[in-house]
Amino acid sequence: MARFDYNSPAELFPSRRKLRTTRMSYMRFTTAAEAIRHAIEVLPAGAFLGTYLEVNEERFDSGAIRRLYDAPEYPFARPAAREVQQAS
Repeated sequence: MARFDYNSPAELFPSRRKLRTTRMSYMRFTTAAEAIRHAIEVLPAGAFLGTYLEVNEERFDSGAIRRLYDAPEYPFARPAAREVQQAS
C-alpha cells in the first residue's frame, strides 16, 4: 500500500445493506487514524462489512481499512485481540 497519511481528516460511510441490524450514519473524523480505530474497534462486525473510509478523495473498503489498522505505521496502540469486536 502506498504511503498513507493517518493525520488527514477522514469520513466514514456505513454499509448500505438493506438488512442493517443497527442504524449507523456517516461520520467525520479529525484524523484517519481515529476513523480507522472507530471502524475496527467500535462498529459491530455486521456493520463493518461494506463500510468505507474516504481520505483525501480516495476510498478504502473494509478490507483496506483492516490493512491500514494492521499496518506497522498505525499510530495508536491496539487492544488485546479479544477486546476488538471485529473479526479478522
